[in-house]
Amino acid sequence: MRERLALYPGSFDPFTYGHLDIVERALRIFDRVEVTVAVNIGKEPLFSIEERCELIRQCTAHLDRVEVVAFEGLLVDHARARGATALVRGLRQVSDFEYEFRMAFANRRLYPELETVFLMTSEEYAMISSSIVREIHRWGGDVSLFVPPPVVEALRKKRAAR
Repeated sequence: MRERLALYPGSFDPFTYGHLDIVERALRIFDRVEVTVAVNIGKEPLFSIEERCELIRQCTAHLDRVEVVAFEGLLVDHARARGATALVRGLRQVSDFEYEFRMAFANRRLYPELETVFLMTSEEYAMISSSIVREIHRWGGDVSLFVPPPVVEALRKKRAAR
């Protein structure tokens, strides 16, 4: 039987407990999960792609079968090259669904063998987003309820360097 590899794509700037929740739950369904850290040319990132990958590796070090890969380009091309069977997408609220629904159809047209699997976030993480974490951090607030310890420390260092 073919190994079931799922890609979990995103910018993860920064990686949150909500993201970690999705990775952990995807591992119950798939043999392996690749956290695919995307370059998003439409955003000015807080962390470089290398920093994001390293932080995610630290945050998922307790999990077997997780790989972290930086990627730039068309996601379906990367999925095909990696032999992925699915994309995992987390949904926090209804407003996420419309965008994700359109992307799933576009991806299916480009790579029909690739399924998109939507996982509803756990209730305690429904209001967490990377943009909220960045905003709290910008104003010196405590982000430790929203992000794993390696991210808290990296954010502290970013603040100290400014």
